[in-house]
Amino acid sequence: MGTKDRYERLREQATTSERDSSPNTLLAVVSLAISLLLLSPLVWVFIRAGEIEFARALELLTSDTTVSVTLNTLALVTGVTVASIVIGVPLAILTVQTDLPFRRFWTITSALPLVVPSYIGAFAFVSAFGPRGVLADLLSPLGVEQIPTIYGLHGAILVLTLFTYPYVFLTTRASLLSFDGTVVEAARTLNHTRWEAFRRVTLPQIAPGIAAGALLVALYALSDFGTPAIMQYDVFTRMIYNEFGARRLDYASVLSMLLLVMALGILAVESRLSAGRDGAYVSSGSRRPGRIRLGYWKGPALLFCGAIASLCLVLPVGILLQWLLRSGTGYSGGGFSFEAAYAWNSVGLAAAAAAICVVAALPIAYLSARGSSGLSSLPERATYVGYAVPGVVLGLALVYLGLRYVPFLYQSVILLVFAYVVRFLPQAVGTTESSILQVDPQYIEAARSLGYHPLSAFRKVVLPLVAPGIAAGAALVFLTTMKELPATLMLRPTGFETFVTYIWLVQGAGYYGQAAVPALVLVGLSGLSMLVILRREDTS
Repeated sequence: MGTKDRYERLREQATTSERDSSPNTLLAVVSLAISLLLLSPLVWVFIRAGEIEFARALELLTSDTTVSVTLNTLALVTGVTVASIVIGVPLAILTVQTDLPFRRFWTITSALPLVVPSYIGAFAFVSAFGPRGVLADLLSPLGVEQIPTIYGLHGAILVLTLFTYPYVFLTTRASLLSFDGTVVEAARTLNHTRWEAFRRVTLPQIAPGIAAGALLVALYALSDFGTPAIMQYDVFTRMIYNEFGARRLDYASVLSMLLLVMALGILAVESRLSAGRDGAYVSSGSRRPGRIRLGYWKGPALLFCGAIASLCLVLPVGILLQWLLRSGTGYSGGGFSFEAAYAWNSVGLAAAAAAICVVAALPIAYLSARGSSGLSSLPERATYVGYAVPGVVLGLALVYLGLRYVPFLYQSVILLVFAYVVRFLPQAVGTTESSILQVDPQYIEAARSLGYHPLSAFRKVVLPLVAPGIAAGAALVFLTTMKELPATLMLRPTGFETFVTYIWLVQGAGYYGQAAVPALVLVGLSGLSMLVILRREDTS
């Protein structure tokens, strides 16, 4: 090869490299801009808190109310997390490693409580076990005038546990399914009992899965607004909403900052666990251990599974159907008739959020999946911060932002949809990225060799292949947006009602029966989101 030929080859390589780097640079800039836009509302929480005089901020931080709310929140998070482990881990073991009858049925019923929004579950439990509830009516003819109250810490822990333990169940079950059974059999050959083999071999292997599910439960319990509010238990989310309603915004911002710091702390722990558990509970194809014969424990095991399913599924659905069929005071009238416009409002908001999330997720997911730099995944990780932020904190941040800098957007649909995008974009990013990773990069190179521009190559080759993943992400965003409560309550335009705001309105007025139809619709839609998740797991 002559000098001239080598020069031409080098120039061609440099031109190709420069041509390839331009789209990546543009992709990085676009992704970074989207990430900064998503994070911008959270900055205002700290800015607003920083505007408070130091002495006043110190007074608010050390007040008896702040200390009490902090302890209440920690007690709720700890109680729900521990109780979820106590329920979720045994259910996972029973459905994977034992000869429990109807294991497939119990697997589905153990995962299904995720389809019931926790605030609807709280309505049902108050209706069943509250004053003048179903249980009180049943016991009244027997001379029982009073029953223990469902309100307070124990009620909040009970309800949140029953509708969040599936996080622990699913992650623990995944760990058990990928567990190498030969290790257990080796332990048994060393004369270890089943319990000793479980404690010394199995438990350390599935601990990352249990911890991952427990952290998701902790994050949910920390950020949930509806259940503590219905159970009349003061935690950060309920106090922030009350202070916002009373226009004491300085105290609301201080509480928001504390809650945000706690949520980010849990997210940081979860990220460290995620980084260290690659392959920890992904099926390796190893041989599974033999099933444990329950023997005399088969009856108690079935009773345990049946009791959990009854409390999580039968009771709330039964209460909703009772609301639907009964009439009289509290079940009809009251001037709270449901209008079709509320449903259209919910569908319109959810569709807009899903469409914007899909468009915003594409560059971030593609950069994270195909980027060559270690910084390529930063925009993708940044989107998860918004997901971890409690809806009530995000709502308050956008109220500040709207009132001070964009008053024409305050209490507008645009600001409300933006809140949904901040909260739920990671769902679209995750499904899109996983689909992009399954596309062979050589397809793009082949298209480029035929002279296609990178954007044309992506549109003609990659986009059709990742379309199912994009559609799944859009479906998840749509369905979760329909259920979102606190940000919707705080940011919706005046007089603009949706499914969730209508349910909250009639529940507050004591007309539970009026909430039956929209609550059943939301439970059905949540069931669809579970189908999307299960379908993707089956596909993968």
